[in-house]
Amino acid sequence: MKKTILLTGAAGFIGSNLLDYLFTKYKKYHFIVLDSLTYAGNEKNISKEIRDSGRFEFWYGDVTNPYIVNELMAKATHVVHLAAETHVARSIFDNTKFFDTDVIGTQTMMNALLKYDHIERFIHISTSEVYGTAAGEIISEEDILNPLSPYAGAKAGADRLVYSYWSCHDLPAVILRPFNNYGARQHLEKMTPRFITSALKDEKLTVHGDGGAKRDWIYVEDHCQAIDAALHIKDFDAIKNEIINIGTGEAVSVLDMAKIILKQLGKPEDLIDYIGNRPGQVALHKATTQKAKDLLGWEAKTTVEEGLTKTIQWYQDNPQWWEALEWMKHVPIHTTSGKVEMH
Repeated sequence: MKKTILLTGAAGFIGSNLLDYLFTKYKKYHFIVLDSLTYAGNEKNISKEIRDSGRFEFWYGDVTNPYIVNELMAKATHVVHLAAETHVARSIFDNTKFFDTDVIGTQTMMNALLKYDHIERFIHISTSEVYGTAAGEIISEEDILNPLSPYAGAKAGADRLVYSYWSCHDLPAVILRPFNNYGARQHLEKMTPRFITSALKDEKLTVHGDGGAKRDWIYVEDHCQAIDAALHIKDFDAIKNEIINIGTGEAVSVLDMAKIILKQLGKPEDLIDYIGNRPGQVALHKATTQKAKDLLGWEAKTTVEEGLTKTIQWYQDNPQWWEALEWMKHVPIHTTSGKVEMH
């Protein structure tokens, strides 16, 4: 059976970057994308070269639909499950879709995986948000899950659902928990592209609280390489039914990210505007990286400065992509505790 990779949610940010990466590297592979094209999914994220290649199928549909999921799993040899609702602030005021997609969608995927024993590898993309604020300096895969927002709660539910299925059924699955991704084609509701596009237009960069919250920022191509390693490790038993953090092992504050972006664009720091803290805010996220090194032979290679340079260049070169989303940067989200900016 030829290698066929099913990617859920690959019209979105991480998924479209992963599709680009794998399509370019593996010339004989066939790719199937399932995406419901919500506001964060964009068919323009998939290049004409891929669409016209003859090695690609796009299916418009929802991961909660068992009929579509079963049909596509029957065709696949490898699966990367990325489809999820991912915005923390949005989940606080409207969380039903998060639990539908993240939990019920994952249940649908796992039920389909049970039906097809020809699937060689199932890679579930979780998130570091399931941990909540780090209890210590770094977060290990053994840490307790303490999600602080409905989004993180939904992702924790999906994460534990995958674990329960492999515990019951010995499925060929692995869970990756990536830390904060950034890069090309990321929706403007996220902090990094919102900062970049605001700076390009000499608009204020809104920072929650004092900007001291620290994150482990991973450039999306490094994340793609980690997924690639999980898909192609020779001895899959070495990572089967494992949970692996995907991060850099370094933490940079939100304020410092804003300052680096402004410096790279030659803009003044007085563009930074401090606003109220966000509900569900995580104070510190920094990954342990040893397990990824030991099991996958992978480690992040891109520094924050290098990654931001590449990311800024993409947004400078593609204004037509992000200008269509500009209005979303200026819409505050209303929650029971007040208004917060969309990042």
